Amino acid sequence: MRHTNRSTVFAASLTAAFLVLTACAPQEGGGGGADGLADCAEHPNTCNSGERADGGDITWIVDSLPGAWATLSPEGGSVYTLQMLHGILPNTGRWEPDGATFSTNTDLLAEEPQVVNEDPFTYQLTIRPEAVWDDGTPITAADFEITWKLSTTEEAGHCKGCRPRADNYDRIASVEGSDDGSTVTVTLADGAADPEWRDRFSADDIAGGLYPAHVAEEQGFDITTPEGVGEYFEWLHTTMPTFSGGPYRLVEGDLENQVIKEPNPAWYGEVQPTLDTVVIRFLTDEGTWISALDNGEAHGTSPVAFGQDTVEQARQRPNLNVSITAGPSWEHVDLNLDNEWLKDVELRRAIFTAIDVDDIMQRTIAQLYPEAERRTNHVFPNTSPYHTDVITDTGQGSGDTEAARQILLDAGYTYEGDTLTLDGEEVGPFRLRSTSNTVRDTSTELIQSYLAEIGITATIEPTDDLGATLAGQDYDIMQYGWSSTPAFATAPNQYWSSSSDSNFGGYRNEKVDKLTDLARNASSLDEAAEHANEAARIVAQDAYVLPLFAMPVYILVTDDYVNVRDNPSSSLRGLYQHHEWGLAAQ
Repeated sequence: MRHTNRSTVFAASLTAAFLVLTACAPQEGGGGGADGLADCAEHPNTCNSGERADGGDITWIVDSLPGAWATLSPEGGSVYTLQMLHGILPNTGRWEPDGATFSTNTDLLAEEPQVVNEDPFTYQLTIRPEAVWDDGTPITAADFEITWKLSTTEEAGHCKGCRPRADNYDRIASVEGSDDGSTVTVTLADGAADPEWRDRFSADDIAGGLYPAHVAEEQGFDITTPEGVGEYFEWLHTTMPTFSGGPYRLVEGDLENQVIKEPNPAWYGEVQPTLDTVVIRFLTDEGTWISALDNGEAHGTSPVAFGQDTVEQARQRPNLNVSITAGPSWEHVDLNLDNEWLKDVELRRAIFTAIDVDDIMQRTIAQLYPEAERRTNHVFPNTSPYHTDVITDTGQGSGDTEAARQILLDAGYTYEGDTLTLDGEEVGPFRLRSTSNTVRDTSTELIQSYLAEIGITATIEPTDDLGATLAGQDYDIMQYGWSSTPAFATAPNQYWSSSSDSNFGGYRNEKVDKLTDLARNASSLDEAAEHANEAARIVAQDAYVLPLFAMPVYILVTDDYVNVRDNPSSSLRGLYQHHEWGLAAQ
């Protein structure tokens, strides 16, 4: 083994910005939920709509532990924390299930946010006077300001000790209030722009919404100083929030078993919750889910991982509605470029050419999701209007072992029997790693067999700690997934920038660094997409990351609930508008 370690941090999900802005009315009095989730493919934003009865409870399974009480850090910034806290933190908008619609939160904002200056790049938001925290304190610009500071790195100078999952908020120069704090003016640093500025402070951004400034002051933190902001950052991560500026509030819970949400009596929004309680139950053993649903201990889930056995069992239950679709996460194979052998781009190209993505797909996800397609762009899914195929012409992912062997022979490699060698030394063996589930177990076994066909030995070593394995660069070849919203401008920088803590394999390319910076500072989405695609094209030629496919996701819920549907465009998934959930009216 020839690899070195480096220190970095793991970000489990990506968030960034917006594509289309529309309004989205709550679905009351619609089709009565008669079709359940059956028409979600045709009507993703409105399926399973129906009138709600007053009262009732629901227990929703979340498939892993949240890790912390706040969403801002790498350790607390999982989809599980976001899902646990949703409905507590007020936010400025959200992505809808169709992946094309970004809805401004008109419960919080009085009008559409707007750019008021291009240089410096400045935008404004106006808060409704009715918007208050549950103790009656108005939601104001001060809450935007503290959320901004909590989301910045220590280098930005606003917080001593903050550990944000991304550095997007470092580009903000100021957040100022006027009109008694009801008008919020956000100004970026000189020369910076943000094509996806509407996504800042949204439900899908790194904070998942707004944190309250007045609570920091009540707890004795001096948030006018970087030290005080840092102390508040740590307090939020270790303390169950009893504040709320959303439709629900947390009334009890812990980070190991479950949390209980009840309606916020001071909720100022148009749609009031009808359920008396929403229980978020952390149930990591997937093998227990169906029995929990059968005996009424749980009523639904939209897990991160795709459980084939669970889906098959759920489909046999007449009282369960089940829907499967392409998810927000995409699988890929990464190479550790600090491995001495894998520094050679020709070897990397040969490895990726030998891997047969279609074969992997057919033997795993296509059995239950035949609509699955190969992913041919790192940034844009095949359904995106910005998608450009940067993979197919390279031959990577084709499973063409003869072409792969020829790449190696042309580069000076030779064979001793069936073993690939260079200057008389065996190439590899390589450690092939991933977390364990039915899809990845099969996938890594197939990759091992493909590499054997070109004379390379790969030893499969599963890991149960993805973050530590990636952060410690404890792999040679790694399969894992990235989760994202439809926003994209910051993603290339996070994937590939030389300075990114999420560039786990140590990729370095000055052209790509420049392109990723241009993408996130572009003045329009079209311009950002052009830079992102050019960066992806170079990364493909450099054979650093091989995209595989979007991991399908599923949602299931008992048939007595309405307005429950999946949102594959958001890490929140089925919980994205859970204050509209309810028992179906008779």
